[in-house]
This record gives sequence, C-alpha cells and structure tokens, in this order.
Amino acid sequence: MLYHIAICDDEEPFRLGLKKLITDYAGESGVGIKVSAYSDGSELLENYRTDIDLIFLDIKMEHVNGLKTAKAIRGKDSKVSIIFLTSAAGYALEGYKYQATNFIIKPIRYVRLKEELDRWVQGYRQEGQAFILVTNDTGKYKVFLNSLQYIETFGRNLMVHTEDKNIVTNRKMKELETELPPSVFVRCHTSYLISLLYVKRVGKLEVELTCGAVIPVSQPKRKLVMERLAEYWGDKL
Repeated sequence: MLYHIAICDDEEPFRLGLKKLITDYAGESGVGIKVSAYSDGSELLENYRTDIDLIFLDIKMEHVNGLKTAKAIRGKDSKVSIIFLTSAAGYALEGYKYQATNFIIKPIRYVRLKEELDRWVQGYRQEGQAFILVTNDTGKYKVFLNSLQYIETFGRNLMVHTEDKNIVTNRKMKELETELPPSVFVRCHTSYLISLLYVKRVGKLEVELTCGAVIPVSQPKRKLVMERLAEYWGDKL
C-alpha cells in the first residue's frame, strides 16, 4: 500500500528538510510513501484530497494557521491523521480538539520522526484503515478494505459492494486485484472478486457472503478459493 503524507508549513527550508527525512524513512523501512508539500493552510485546503492519510501541520503560519486549517479539514475528512508541528507545547490542548494524532516540537530529528511514523503506520494497519481508491464521473472515493465485501462486473464498469454503499467505478478488475492483499481477497470468477472476511458458507461452485449475496465460483478458480479459505479460516480458529 502507498501512504500519502502531506506537509503544510510556511517555511520552505523546513518543508524540504522534513520531506527528505520522510523519504529517508520510506527507503529505510520499505514503507511506500508519497509526499505532497503545501506552503500554508489556504493552499492545503484549496487542493485538499481525500486520499491523504497523514498531515504534518504547522500551527503558527502567517495566513491561515494550523488550528483553523485543522478545523476546516475535519469538516471534510474525519479520518485523516494530523500531527501538529510547533515550537511550543502550549498549543497541545487546543490542538487536541481537532483529534490530533500527536505533536512534534520543532526542529525535528530523524530519530523522533521515525518513532512517530513507526507508531502511526502500525496503528493505521491495526485499525483497518487500509483502503483503495475508486473513481467514476462524480469523483474519487476511499473504499476501506475492512468494509469491502465483493466486486463484480457491471456492464463495462465494476460495482464495488461495501457494508454501507455500492459504488460504480470505471477501474479495471485486474488493476484492483493487484492492489488488494491476497491473504484476504481472492478472484473467484472472471466477473467476481470477494473478501474472505465476509464468506459465510461454501458450496460446490458458489460462496454465500454474510450480506446474503451468493457469488459464483468458476471451476478453474475453485482450488485457489478453497486454498485461500483454508489459510484464512485456519488463522481464525
């Protein structure tokens, strides 16, 4: 998975330095990270994307400060993690009103950044916040893997079924298949990809999901599906 981290700080040397530290961390840890940088809160808000996973946000900025920026972001995105950057710890209590993940006192050293990113990546994975992005004519949508039940072909498009909604997307099945962890998701048919998390019953050439959907399993895919299910259910016993 590729994590998208944003840096918002009005000091260019600091932005460049932090971006390099994050890039060094990605190289050392093997964690896939994309970094975007913004010079102030207004620029971040004007260009805000919901595929951002973590924001390093400076509190004291000349135009739109970090607290006002965080308040506006929370109106758009309740899940993104925010780590405030500050030269004084006195802002901590006010910042926590916006569900801050943590605070880091400037200047930032690599050891401190690594500690914070290690904790964040581990927590992100444990909380099931991994997601894929799907697109259609109305925009881009985050689909969190722990709510993704199955994907099926829908005309020339795909229908992505989640716990709370269905989304039609123009992405390709093979493309999405490569982005999903094979330990949990399996292609059971040319037209279907399922999450093992939601499998309730297995028939000869079909599986029933907990949502009630009965999904066909093609003969060529049956052996793979049964092997994946045995591995997955074995871990749950």
